[in-house]
Amino acid sequence: MDVKRDYPAVPIFGLPFSKMDMAQTVGYLARRIEERRPTQVVTGNPIMVMAALERPDYYRVLEQAELIVPDGAGIVWASRVAGDPVPERVAGFDLLHELMREGERRCWSVYLLGARQDVVEETARRLGERYPLVRIAGYRNGYFGPEEDEAVVRAVREAAPDLLFVARDALTTQEPWIARYKEALGVPVMMGVGGSFDVIAGRTKRAPASFQRLGLEWLYRLLRQPSRAGRMAALPRFALKVLRAGRNVTERPGGAGENGPER
Repeated sequence: MDVKRDYPAVPIFGLPFSKMDMAQTVGYLARRIEERRPTQVVTGNPIMVMAALERPDYYRVLEQAELIVPDGAGIVWASRVAGDPVPERVAGFDLLHELMREGERRCWSVYLLGARQDVVEETARRLGERYPLVRIAGYRNGYFGPEEDEAVVRAVREAAPDLLFVARDALTTQEPWIARYKEALGVPVMMGVGGSFDVIAGRTKRAPASFQRLGLEWLYRLLRQPSRAGRMAALPRFALKVLRAGRNVTERPGGAGENGPER
């Protein structure tokens, strides 16, 4: 089923990235909440795009999301190469907090799903202190398998939140999980937030502002967590692929998401 989008977007290898800035994105999602329309928000980056080009099932997950925001600096750069630049990077961590601020004004509720139990509990506590008018409708850790999916979906649905933030693995149990259950969950806005709970709970640090301004958060994370080197290897491959494609970076490569992995 094709997703109808009522906002400007630029395709990066066929995946539609929103051209809305942060304020417009928050306004758009506020309307989706008011209309109670299930909306999967993907905070897209080059690693996710490269995974999608290699895995047709994952490409379809991203392609069918109602909104993909340009989280990674590499996506912002790729849109410039395409000649159709996005106005700014819309980082998932910042979008989470902007939605919580809007939730203060509108008295929204939120469900937190993911990370370790101690991390999600501390995240709930800190968000509750910072945004007291946002109701924490519920929370649980992200360590559950497919056999528990039905119970987790039922718990979220019964809590009836306006926002669902999911902090699991973006390539395996986050975006694919939301896509599989978004209709059953019945939540207006569902967003994967990766390691955001760990930052909010104080377990890890976000990159300093200087790294953020230069688009080098990936380097800061790599320096702090060398174990991420394998996954980070997708970044130079993405850059090379964009340079080779040039203005054709908007086009969907043959085979991506349909007839097998890209060669």
